[in-house]
Parts: sequence; structure tokens; C-alpha cells
Amino acid sequence: MAKINFGGTVEEVVTREEFPLEKAREVLKNEVVAVLGYGVQGPAQAMNMRDNGINVIVGQREGTSNWDKAVADGWVPGETLFPLEEAAERGTVIQYLLSDAGQRSLWPKIVECLNEGDLLYFSHGFSVTYKDQTGVIPPPQVDVALVAPKGSGRSVRVNFLDGSGINASFAVHQDATGRAMERAIALGIAIGAGYLFPTTFIKEVSSDLTGERGILMGALAGVMEAQYNTLRTNGHSPSEAFNETVEELTQSLIRLVGQNGMDWMYANCSTTAQRGALDWKDKFRDAVAPVFADLYESVVSGNEARITLDANSQPDYRAKLEEELKTIRESEMWQAGAAVRSLRPENWKK
Repeated sequence: MAKINFGGTVEEVVTREEFPLEKAREVLKNEVVAVLGYGVQGPAQAMNMRDNGINVIVGQREGTSNWDKAVADGWVPGETLFPLEEAAERGTVIQYLLSDAGQRSLWPKIVECLNEGDLLYFSHGFSVTYKDQTGVIPPPQVDVALVAPKGSGRSVRVNFLDGSGINASFAVHQDATGRAMERAIALGIAIGAGYLFPTTFIKEVSSDLTGERGILMGALAGVMEAQYNTLRTNGHSPSEAFNETVEELTQSLIRLVGQNGMDWMYANCSTTAQRGALDWKDKFRDAVAPVFADLYESVVSGNEARITLDANSQPDYRAKLEEELKTIRESEMWQAGAAVRSLRPENWKK
């Protein structure tokens, strides 16, 4: 592993320079990688590996929209596309990429398909970490590892096609063969990771659930709503409120942060913006710090896992989810967003 200095802390990471695709192909040359679940992460990881020359098959429930999507993506029923259990039986690497609730419900059938020496692969530490709630306890004769891309499945695929890849963490929970580490790293390279950094199943799920509920999604949406509503309450138009809250962030400033960091973004803004941001940054940090502390405790205690499994296991889960998403979609803020996006130059009629 390469040693990299991250802000004064030295970490060991795996890069594609030291573990090239050719090496990954060699490690995986005798494997049949069965990707179970063609929902969020499944399509991107499966197609990236296929494009990289790995022997991949897909497992998905027949008669579902995701089965149809797999067919549209070039997976052939009876050749490279199978029902979930059949794919699991055929694979030597079983990538368990169903939803967390789906993993719990299907586990009693999948565990019966595992053979000695197989690698059981996850992209999330949830099911193994919260085994008391999920019942997912891998048998001792298989390797258990994870590779967790730090982005959505769509980003995993888009970045792969762009040639940039997306960073991912990896961990080995159980090494039955003595090869679990190299198999996991090879799979990370094969799915197109930019670089791989080590973690544990517990740390992965703790950081992931905190991030999703926090800055990546929950906090971001909440803070946006708070600013938008404040501007609207004080007489600003929907267009002005949305542009100052979302459009400038997503179309300009966050790109500067991504390119060279927060300090570089500050340095490339007006002096007025610099002064105000520096003056208010610590106030926002101190205001939300207690919320993040509560969030992290709820994650590590297993409370967030319980809430997730209970909600997502309900038969009317998707209908309830659509209602919640509809509320967001039909709010003034995101209706304004739809109008603003339609006015972007790339959407102008030619």
C-alpha cells in the first residue's frame, strides 16, 4: 500500500498504479462474480467489471423492472442473467448488493448457496455489523469482505466512463482462504475505484449512515430549506431564493471545492464573500455540532438500523416513500428548481 499524508495523518491506501487492472484480472481470472441485485449499486459495478474483462453474471428477481433493466443493459437471461438463488449458486464471488432490508429477508436462502472458499462481498457494512437485527451471520468457510464506493451507483458508472473512477473503502471481515484481501482489492480495482482506503465493517457503516443523514443528504436538504424559506419570508422571489441557495452552490462553488479545496474556493470568491463566510462558518459549525453528536450516537447504538429495517420492510414502503418524495418534489423550492434547471443553456431549444 502507498503511504499518503492526509492533513498530518499518514494513511495507507491502494492506488491503481501499484495494483493495476492487469493484476486484478489475474487475481480474478478463475472467479465467477455474481452480482445479486440490480438496483442502486448493482448495475454500475456489474457493467464496470464486465467492461474490464471480468467474468460477471447478474442475479435479479424475475418479472421486476430491474430484471428488464438488466436485459436492456445487455445481460442475457440463462447466460449472464439469472434468478437470485441460481446466480448465487453459480458464483464464486457473491456480491450481495440488495437493499439492507432485502439482504435480511433473502439471507436464509442465499446462505445455503455459499460454498467453501467463496467470497461474500458487500458494499455496505450494515448487514454484518447489525447481525442481531438482520440475522446475516456468514458461515466460517467463506471469505467476507466489502468494497464501498463513496458515491451513488450512477456516479460509479459515470466516473468510470469518464476514466476518473470514484474512491472506495475496503475491509476484510473474515479470511477463510488467505486470499480475502487480494480478492477484495482486485474487485475494487475492477469496479473502477479511483483509490481504495482500508476500513472495517463497523467504521464503514458508522461513517456511511452518519454521512447520508448528515452533510451528504439530510443536513444538506435541511439547511437549503432553512435558507430558502428565510429569503422567501423576507420578500425574495422564488428564482432569487433558489439561485442563491442551490444553483450557485451546485453549478459553481462546490465545483471549486472539488477541484482544489475549501480554501481555494474562498480565495476565488469576492472579498465580501470571503469575510462573511469566515465570520459565519464557526457559528454554523457550533450550531450543528450537537445534532451530529446525537446522530452519531443513534447510528452506533443501532437505533438508525432498527428504524431503517422496520420502515423498509413494510409492504407499503414504496408507496409511503413516494408520498414523502412527492412532498419534496412539489414544494415551492424544488418547483422553482425545476424551472431554473430548464433555463440552463444546455436545456435551451436549438
